[in-house]
Amino acid sequence: MNARFSSHPFWGAYSPLSSLLGVPLIIMASNRFSFALVCAFALVWVYGLTALVFAKSQAIMPEWGKPIIVIFLSVFFSGIFMLVLSIFNPLLVVGRYLVFLLTPACCLGTRLFEGKQAAVLDGLILRSLVEAAVLGGITLALSLIREPLGMGTLSFPVLVQSVGELFQLTKDGSFVLLHFLSVSAGALVLLGYGIALFRYCKVKWGGGTAHDGESVR
Repeated sequence: MNARFSSHPFWGAYSPLSSLLGVPLIIMASNRFSFALVCAFALVWVYGLTALVFAKSQAIMPEWGKPIIVIFLSVFFSGIFMLVLSIFNPLLVVGRYLVFLLTPACCLGTRLFEGKQAAVLDGLILRSLVEAAVLGGITLALSLIREPLGMGTLSFPVLVQSVGELFQLTKDGSFVLLHFLSVSAGALVLLGYGIALFRYCKVKWGGGTAHDGESVR
């Protein structure tokens, strides 16, 4: 069994939480909840469809060409997602173009598509979706802290107009904003505290030690 498949999706050495896969994407997409939500959908779309097509085409896929095929599939499905989204909300695509470009890179960075054929096919689609959900969940959680505290609002995607806002906390001047959270430096600070909390929880409930790469089952 490939070590990346046997690794726990949350506590294991190859999980997005442990490997910090997609840090640039998390920082760029988590400044607003609307961007994080679209990013999470894009991750599930790209990871899931890439894994599905890759797994179903093993019989006709040359061993030497697998990395090239994975690159093509992930970029292709990312482009399809951008095309469909641009029909309903072109401004949102333009505003977060780099986030969609980083999505295939995150998919490739999982390295789930490497190894022997038997190991790759065993749970590939499910594991890909789990990793996409974990990465998207981290982005969403961070956005729920950064946007309300840093910008005093919470946004959501709307048709044509890019984003809409659910509320505005600063209209009466009674809410003090932490503006640094809305910039990259604030995201790095929050991410650092999150990593510290994750490592504490991993040691306490994950069954590992501070220096373990894998959890003990």
